[in-house]
Amino acid sequence: MVLTILTFALLPAILLWLYIWQKDPHKEPTWLLIKATLFGVGICIPVSFVEIGIEMLLFGPGGAPSDIFGTGAMAFLVAALPEEAFKLFALWLVLRKNPYFDEHFDGIVYAVCVGLGFAAFENVFYVINEENWLAVAIARSLLAVPGHYAFAILMGYYYSLYHFVDKSPKAAACILLAPVLLHGIYDTLAMSSMVNPYIGGLGFIILVYFCVKMHKLARTRVLAMIAKDKS
Repeated sequence: MVLTILTFALLPAILLWLYIWQKDPHKEPTWLLIKATLFGVGICIPVSFVEIGIEMLLFGPGGAPSDIFGTGAMAFLVAALPEEAFKLFALWLVLRKNPYFDEHFDGIVYAVCVGLGFAAFENVFYVINEENWLAVAIARSLLAVPGHYAFAILMGYYYSLYHFVDKSPKAAACILLAPVLLHGIYDTLAMSSMVNPYIGGLGFIILVYFCVKMHKLARTRVLAMIAKDKS
């Protein structure tokens, strides 16, 4: 049973990892991609402690948001900002002295490895602790794990843009701010049911639409970087 649960929890991240690897016209060394993925896994524990600390500061011990503004604060300040900041730190560690980081698409590849490493570990934690684990695994395979994949594409896109093309402060800021914005909106919609069931139902409908648009944006960024490397 445990093996079945782990398979369902890990498979979405593995499939997306293989998809972005297959898209890379000039493959990165496998050991570096594994290293980036493991860095994504490794930041999960420190991120969780930071998130607990911020949550206690905002809502007190055992507290929770009671309105849409509190839900937004939870989404952006407790989840999106710390998680994306740690992912960026892990990505920087992988790329700062990496001689193979020599093409625009490489930033996306390494960022996705970090993001999916994080998403895989997080998914195991959520799925294995649920009695109705199959429903949770299916829901997260359609929304949460692809969400981390899309956040990572934006981070990698702007990382490469800054590294190869545009050294402006705006491009540098977008490396973190773009994934935080997407992640924060995603989590605000996903957690809207904490306010009440009616807002939660509306939030879910908007969330599905948002995810469709987000993945279209992510796809355009992937194709743009592949095109830059071919030009």
